Amino acid sequence: MAILPEGIGWSQVAGVDEAGRGCLAGPVVAAAVILPSGFELPGLTDSKKLSPARREHFAQIIKAQALSWALGFSWPGEIDRINILQATLRAMARAEEVLSMRPDFVLVDGNQVFPSGTPKRAVIGGDALYSCISAASVLAKTFRDRLMFHMDARYPGYDLGRHKGYGTRRHFEALARLGPSPAHRVSFRGVISGRTEKELCLPGI
Repeated sequence: MAILPEGIGWSQVAGVDEAGRGCLAGPVVAAAVILPSGFELPGLTDSKKLSPARREHFAQIIKAQALSWALGFSWPGEIDRINILQATLRAMARAEEVLSMRPDFVLVDGNQVFPSGTPKRAVIGGDALYSCISAASVLAKTFRDRLMFHMDARYPGYDLGRHKGYGTRRHFEALARLGPSPAHRVSFRGVISGRTEKELCLPGI
């Protein structure tokens, strides 16, 4: 696991990643993290490869030791209005914007970067390659998972706390029975029954 990419002379590199892009409900949550030089956390990797308990353990260490960390959000209404890709990039930009320390370079997980004045690079699979992106992945995922438990209490019947908004069989059954809640992304296929594939097309995906 690398701290900084080879050939980059920057000292304050922020890693940025998101959680919840593929969900039917809840926000996209992005995190930006600047780690100190020499930061090491054995076992830190892409949050999807970690157990919930391991993610929570790492999240506490990251928050305590990071030079700066922040979160950004895009909620279902915005996702439906501008599409999931643009909403994800906005959430990432918001996370970088509210960092207490300005990065001089940003590494973004994936194949696209968000607009800002900071030099940046997209890294496919970066959450398994660079510690700062892995840390961002963990913070975004742990925060979003906790948020979905609260949304489950507010919008009962969908089991949001269990599947976190992903399109499981039980989730689709609840949608068929109850219809969408205010937490749902109504532009996503399967959230509103009877929508045509053309109507459900999400530009930019």
